[in-house]
Formats: sequence, C-alpha cells, structure tokens
Amino acid sequence: MWLTPDDPVRHFGARQVSEHLFIGNAICAVDARGALLLPAFVRATLERRTDARLILIGSHETDRCLVAYDPGHAQTLASDCRRRRIAEEASAPNDHHVRERRIFGFVEQVGFDARGAAMLPPMMRRRARIDDAALVIGTGGAFEIWNPQLALESDDPDLRELAAFHLDYQQAA
Repeated sequence: MWLTPDDPVRHFGARQVSEHLFIGNAICAVDARGALLLPAFVRATLERRTDARLILIGSHETDRCLVAYDPGHAQTLASDCRRRRIAEEASAPNDHHVRERRIFGFVEQVGFDARGAAMLPPMMRRRARIDDAALVIGTGGAFEIWNPQLALESDDPDLRELAAFHLDYQQAA
C-alpha cells in the first residue's frame, strides 16, 4: 500500500519534526542600536519550542557568523560536547576546553518582544561584523546570523549564492 502526503500518520510525523526545526532564510535590517526583527520562520519555530521569549546567541564554531537557539537547545549542545570530548580524549585531550568555553561562555541571552524584535549584543555584532543587515539562515536545531557581505566571501558556494540572491533582491525592492 502506498502512503500519500495526506496520510495522517506520515504527514503528522513529518510535520511534527519539521515544526521544531529552524528551516528557511531571510535578510533582515539591523538598526544603529542593533535591533533586529527576527524573521517569521524563526519566530514560528521559537513559539513552538518554548514559552520563553529568550534566545541564546553565540559564536559559530568555524565560520565568522553567530549561531542562535532557544534555551532548550543548550542541553543538546552539552550532550554533543560530552560525546566529542570522549571521542577526542586520546588524540586531542584539551580541545574540549576551547569548545565548551565558546559554546557556554561566549554566548549571551537575548530577549525578544511579541513582534520578534531582539537586540543583538554589541560584542556579538562586533564578532560577526553585523552592521545594517543580517542574513538569517535556519540550520535545524539553531539558526545562523551572518553579515551578508561576509557570506558572499564564504568558501561555501551555496551560502554565497543565497547571500547574492538576497542582496540582489533587496536592492531591486
């Protein structure tokens, strides 16, 4: 028997998983104070994942961007750190200190209002070189916040294409 997209079990299961992931992308204006209106795909996911109007913003592990997530995702990150520390124990016994410091120390809690307006902390804006625009990209359990110009310079061709599209579209509007 073939399952269709309307099959309640299959549809509900896929929807249930995807509703709790950050899926999408958008370019957002950032004002001089660092205020950013979170895009609809981020606000919708946050509403389903948590009642707290709070996100954590930190430095990305390898890229010159920020990574943001709801407080509940921090436990997933802690589990991942533990797993990676055990796996790397023999080959790189001290790498976990740097990783944990970046994930749990180089992070700031940011509140947002009912409209989804959040203030990017000055240190985080400086770290990611966020000026008057931010490219927001869903990555499943979290979302990235990029300076669109830095995204254009990335080694990732898909990221470059996404940034170019949004910047071209923004200029045309």
